[in-house]
Amino acid sequence: MREIKIVDTTLRDAHQCLWATRMTTAMMLGIADKMDRIGFETFDLLGGSGFDVCVRYLKENPWERIGLMRQKAQRTKLQGGMRSKGLISFDQLPDDINYLWLECLAARGVKRIRTLDALCDYDNQGDNLRKTKELGMEAVGSVVYTISPVHTDEFYAAKTRELVQRANIDVMKLKDQGGLLTPDRVRTLVPAIMKELPANVPLSIHSHCITGLAPLVYIEAVKLGASQIETSIAPLANGQAQPATQTMVRNLRSLGYTIDVDDKLINEVGAYFGRVAEQEGLPVGLPCEYDEFHYQHQVPGGMLANFKFQLTQIGLIDRLPEVLVECARVREELGWPVMVTPFSQFVGVQAMLHVVQGERYKTVPDELKKYALGYYGKLVAPVKPEILDIIVERGSPRIALTPQPREPVVPGLRKKYPNMSDEERLLRFCYVGSQVDEMLANAPMKTEYTFDQPVVKLIRELGKRKLPGRVFIEKGDTKLDIGAAA
Repeated sequence: MREIKIVDTTLRDAHQCLWATRMTTAMMLGIADKMDRIGFETFDLLGGSGFDVCVRYLKENPWERIGLMRQKAQRTKLQGGMRSKGLISFDQLPDDINYLWLECLAARGVKRIRTLDALCDYDNQGDNLRKTKELGMEAVGSVVYTISPVHTDEFYAAKTRELVQRANIDVMKLKDQGGLLTPDRVRTLVPAIMKELPANVPLSIHSHCITGLAPLVYIEAVKLGASQIETSIAPLANGQAQPATQTMVRNLRSLGYTIDVDDKLINEVGAYFGRVAEQEGLPVGLPCEYDEFHYQHQVPGGMLANFKFQLTQIGLIDRLPEVLVECARVREELGWPVMVTPFSQFVGVQAMLHVVQGERYKTVPDELKKYALGYYGKLVAPVKPEILDIIVERGSPRIALTPQPREPVVPGLRKKYPNMSDEERLLRFCYVGSQVDEMLANAPMKTEYTFDQPVVKLIRELGKRKLPGRVFIEKGDTKLDIGAAA
């Protein structure tokens, strides 16, 4: 029977969903050699959020992370990501800065680039796909799934056809970032997409376990012709993340499909990350219950957590259901944008403002006005006219009604930073203030991850508790005496 390839998301999307992207380079390098020998099609390693967290919070150089992982992963391709034309920002950026980003990824050893655009606007990912191919990397085009009156099977078939005709893609990806796909919808959607794909272009399926249906969606998609699935290794699976590699391999093999991966190594990797989670106090993924309401508001898991935190801070947590209902209403008024970065933030922030301020569209953020005016690409459906009028009237007058052409910025960047690598120039372009300097000052980056000895772990746990007057531990010739005897 057919062979199914696995794209591993453990090192990127899984910890983004479960650990707020806080997996360090040392954690990755500590198990990279075993992961490399498992037999995955590719490692999905870094996207915009990965770069952002590396620089801002972990104080690690993301370019160095890629290089170190390339040294460890000799068999498995590394995959990088491009969201539209914005790198790590919401705004669309000039082509030359996007091309330089791709050139630096290729120079570091990345072999495969996935692109996405939440509007499914080919003009926002096509140039990057062509540049990817020019640089000798595999190009992964994508359509981003959502539910609305305009996001029909015909819509996705047409977008797939456009990608195939205008870009020489190597892989087509159905990206369900909201965990919204159901087995029923897959039975019509996957055949519609597959019909537009050449025989040599595989279809990859990416979903999240938010509603608990993703494992069933994967199985149904494979039955219909998909030949790549994106999974993560438990315990960094389920919950807001992807289906567990262990479970999907077992289930698909039982259905007769071939998956050429090393189960023993997968289990060893899972045990490793289980120990990391325990030592660092990080959560592990657990299966989610089905939630019908999720299909109405479609708010991603990370945003939902932020909503809860923000509303708790201002004493309005009881109004969370109202915010979610308002998200659904705002999304319809804005022409059904996909609830994925950056549009999920636009919708969510606007809905929150409506509830907290008690007046709809009293405040209009700059990003929302830009979206309504087409700064981020061609809208899949128009903004409701009466809402557009309000947005234009109350939005910042500094935002022109017509987007202006984006002028090249790389020559000026190289002139501004003459004695610097292009990698560092890109980081300084993306991050203002002292953030890059603080990251560089944190060098050398930690590359070895160690687990505490049992006695150190015991002391750490004791430190979290109200201690008695004295703690005495003895084993063989080793004695530990903390505190004074009564």
